[in-house]
Formats: sequence, C-alpha cells, structure tokens
Amino acid sequence: MDPVMDYIMGWSTPALICLIAGLILMVCEMFTPGMGIPGILGGLCLLGAIVLRADSLTTALITLILILLPLMIAAGIIFRSFSKGILARSKIVLKDSIDGESTSLGDKDAQRLIGLEGECVTALRPVGAGDFGGRRLDIVSEGGFIQKGAKVRITAIDGVRIMVKEI
Repeated sequence: MDPVMDYIMGWSTPALICLIAGLILMVCEMFTPGMGIPGILGGLCLLGAIVLRADSLTTALITLILILLPLMIAAGIIFRSFSKGILARSKIVLKDSIDGESTSLGDKDAQRLIGLEGECVTALRPVGAGDFGGRRLDIVSEGGFIQKGAKVRITAIDGVRIMVKEI
C-alpha cells in the first residue's frame, strides 16, 4: 500500500480531535500576549496528537512537521497583519510609542524647574514627593533623609529624577 495513505489512515479519532483543537488553540494564543491558557492547552493537545498518532519515530516526526508548518504559516500571516494589514488598524494594536524624549526630563520645560523651592509632602528616604507651587512632583534627595514638611530646592534634573536639596 502507499506510504502516504498508510500515514493518513493511521489517524485515530482522538488524535484528530487533539490535532484540530491544538491548532485552533495555538492560533487563538497568537492573539493574546504571553503564554496563557490557550497556549498551554494547545501545546498539550498537539503533544497528545503526536503521541496518539506515533507508531514509530518516523510518523512522530512527520506529525510534528505537519503541525509546525501550519502554525508557522498562521504566525506569519497574523504577525504581518499586525504590522501592515487589517489588524494594524484595529483597536487591539497599540499605536502609541515612547520616544527618547518622553523618558527624560531633559527638555527645556523640565530644566525650568531647577531653582524652584517647595515643601516635602512625604519624607524623603531619599525618594518621596514634594509640592512646588501647587504642583506635586516625585523628587529625590541629593543627601540623605529629609523630613516631611521641610523646605527644598530643585538642584538638578537627572533623566527622570528630580534632584532636591534641603534649604
């Protein structure tokens, strides 16, 4: 008999159910971040399909290849669609981005804070909060501990840290 037909006829109903359910769950997992329940269950179903179908090492490898091939094609289509296709225009893809300026307080507006005087809203150990003319800011002490209510002056901006010194 033909080896292809032998392989096809060797599939049992439970093995086919595991294969189909595993493929569906793995494709669903591609739409969710992280390795969640669909991915774990899908992986277990696909492993079960390989074990249930394998009557030799050759059939196990063929089954593995037949599982990986559609998963790679589906992943390619889905990830391409996330970047350029219909999914890229949907609400599930984040459109906001963080650039270098948004993670630093080094721009001109932030530099204007230097020299402002305010009051510690919390104790600085060495991090805490301060009130500068009604504007609450997260601040870092240049020295050590500064008590709540102490008067401070902004001395420097270091990345996203606002450095203060007690007056």
